[in-house]
Amino acid sequence: MRKRIITAILAVAGSLGALLTATPAAQADTQICEAYGTTTIQGRYVVQNNRWGTSATQCINATGSGFQITQADGSVSTSGPPKSYPSIFAGCHYTVCSPGTNLPRQIGSIGSAPSSISYSYTSNAVYDAAYDIWLDPQPKRDGVNQTEIMIWLNRVGPIQPIGSPTGYVTVAGHSWEVWTGSNGSNNVISFVSPSALNSLSFDVMDFVDQAINRGMANSSWYLTSIQAGFEPWQGGAGLAVNSFSASVN
Repeated sequence: MRKRIITAILAVAGSLGALLTATPAAQADTQICEAYGTTTIQGRYVVQNNRWGTSATQCINATGSGFQITQADGSVSTSGPPKSYPSIFAGCHYTVCSPGTNLPRQIGSIGSAPSSISYSYTSNAVYDAAYDIWLDPQPKRDGVNQTEIMIWLNRVGPIQPIGSPTGYVTVAGHSWEVWTGSNGSNNVISFVSPSALNSLSFDVMDFVDQAINRGMANSSWYLTSIQAGFEPWQGGAGLAVNSFSASVN
C-alpha cells in the first residue's frame, strides 16, 4: 500500500514538473535607448524610440502592451518642433513595417480602421500625446508622406500644432479644434482635444474623411501607417502608452 502511495506521489510530482516546464516565462520588457531603436510587441506592432530632435539621452521601456518613457534628458524650444516622437505603430514607417501589416492600402478600399489607446500622463514635462496618421498618393514604405493627420488627446505647456486654427468639428464622439498648415515637408491637419483624454476608441477613417473633405487627400491615396505616442519638448519620463490596438479592414 505504501509503495503505491509513493508511486502515485511521484507520478503527480512528475506531471507537475512537466507542467511547470511547459509553461512559458513572461516576456521581459525591452529597453531602447538608441535614437532610432525599435522592437516589436504582440507580433504585430512596432515600438520606436524615434529621438530625432536632440542628442540628449532618451530611453523607453517596451512592455507587452505598449511602452513607457524611462529617461528623457534635454529640452528644445517650444517655438519649434519637439525633440522626439516615441511611439507604437501599425503599418510602414521609414522602411520599418510592422509584422503582418496590410498597409499601405488604398483609402477607397478600406471599410474601417478601428483603433484604441490608453495613456498615462505626467505634469512634469512639456508634451503632447497624439496619434500620427500618414497618407500619401503612393504606397510609400519609406520617407515623408504628403499628408499627416495628428490627433492630440492631451497637451501640457506652451505648445501648439502646425499652422493655424480653422474651426471645430465633432469626430469619434468628441469635439476637436482643427488646425491646418505645413511644416515645410508635408501638409498637417491636427485635431486638438480641449481637455485631456486618457483613452480613445475610434475609426481612423472618420479622421481620414475629414482630411479628404478639406482637400488634403482623396480616396485614391494610401493609408501607410497608424502611430500613437508622445511629442515631448521638455522632459517626458513617466509618460506611457498602456495599451494600443489598430487594424485595417
